[in-house]
Amino acid sequence: MTHPSAELAGFAAGLTYEDIPAHVARRTEDLLLDTLASELAGSSARPVQSMAKLADTMGPASGPSENLVTRKTTSPLFAALVNAAAAHMVEQDDVHNGSVFHPAAVVFPPAIATAQALGRSGKELITACVAGYEVGIRVGEFLGRSHYKVFHTTGTAGALASAAAVGRLLGLDEEQMLNAFGSAGTQAAGLWEFLRDAADSKQLHTGKAAVNGMIAAYLAQDGFTGARHILEGPQGMAAGMSTDADVRKLTDGLGTRWTVVESSFKFHASCRHTHPAADALLKLVLSRDLKAQDIASVTAHVHQGAIDVLGPVVNPTSVHQSKFSMGTVLAMIALHRRAGLPEFDAALGDAQVEAFRDRVSMVLDDEVDTAYPNRWIGKVTVRTTDGQEYFERVDEPKGDPGNTLSREEIETKAYALGTYRNAATHEEVEALIQRVWALADASLVGPFIQ
Repeated sequence: MTHPSAELAGFAAGLTYEDIPAHVARRTEDLLLDTLASELAGSSARPVQSMAKLADTMGPASGPSENLVTRKTTSPLFAALVNAAAAHMVEQDDVHNGSVFHPAAVVFPPAIATAQALGRSGKELITACVAGYEVGIRVGEFLGRSHYKVFHTTGTAGALASAAAVGRLLGLDEEQMLNAFGSAGTQAAGLWEFLRDAADSKQLHTGKAAVNGMIAAYLAQDGFTGARHILEGPQGMAAGMSTDADVRKLTDGLGTRWTVVESSFKFHASCRHTHPAADALLKLVLSRDLKAQDIASVTAHVHQGAIDVLGPVVNPTSVHQSKFSMGTVLAMIALHRRAGLPEFDAALGDAQVEAFRDRVSMVLDDEVDTAYPNRWIGKVTVRTTDGQEYFERVDEPKGDPGNTLSREEIETKAYALGTYRNAATHEEVEALIQRVWALADASLVGPFIQ
């Protein structure tokens, strides 16, 4: 088998811990901690609680896998469903720029649930998660910008990422992994229309992507076959979901280019498309000591993807929807000089936020759009009430690989997320941090919160 899908499947099936450079393994641990803390932060949200109730109703009363939302155990499938939904709830999980894809939410939950069920080691879990990242990110890059205009890539490419991670833990061979990809790809879904209605679908996207990949991998282990060219075939994902797919992206740098270290941490608790402009505005208000009342208007110079995703959100009616409102995010930067979870909780219905939001506009910028998605440049033009005009830019938002978070900053973020709405105690988060940092030496992947 020499076609791109088969080559990608062979890579995922054959990856070993020894193949992974040390800095890639360590960054995988960083991303794991960030994700587990995001799951805790999202655990009390109503959409996540709905999915947890579904798991209680449809799933077993107990099982081998940890449900961080309910603090109970359940089957691997329902643990993956609920934890993946929680991971994406507060918009603090990672993102890979080039694929416009959130790998962590669809890789770590199914991989952890499977590793706990199968009694796998920490090294085996890390290896599986790297396989999931490398597959999912390349599928997202392959599907291209046109795909993202309508489809939520995390829901679509995420099914393949989950299948790769779970398949690696199951020990699938190349043929079985290719079958798993076929079954995952035929289930892939996730549409952006939910943003217009402030609907809860985003949590369903990550939860189902994690589960769909798991189902595909377990079926493949039992001999269940899937389309061998599900990605690039004449009636495959690219044919139905993209107009600019590039098949070369599926195998780009396999084994030498590690996309795990290309993933970005999210510094602000909002859609990543708002971050470049938020960082540029923050830089400007700090350097000029501008107050919100000093600002007459803000123009965010953005890429087309930002307009596609954020443009429909004109008057946010929920906290989650407000995270996709450029005006709301920039209002919090101007008012509070940060856009964290507490600020979002207080922003909905706030008269100052609403007034500032109406003074924000987005315009397509050729330089920003050409650089996207590989680089997410932030530019803002600010007009003040006294008639002055200022311009600022950032070339790498906080959290990007060239402006990344240190382990100390990741731990600080983990404490803030993990203790949000009393999801966990400070001591529980401290113990969680130590378990993640010691994961590579763990003979068994046990519960992360005890």
